[in-house]
Amino acid sequence: MTYDRLVCANCAAPVSEGRCPVCRASRERLQQEQGLFAGLSPVTLVALLVVLLGALALLAHQTV
Repeated sequence: MTYDRLVCANCAAPVSEGRCPVCRASRERLQQEQGLFAGLSPVTLVALLVVLLGALALLAHQTV
């Protein structure tokens, strides 16, 4: 989940602006929770999947 569309319940401002301490704390927490693939676009993830499947197919072909 990205914080650019979240609205703070404390100050009713976008969390990404960090206007109040609650916004800033939520923004920091969300930035820390982002995993390894969180910053990648869906197109990049699909491309990585295609490359992985191609490598697996090549490996399976060589072992036969």
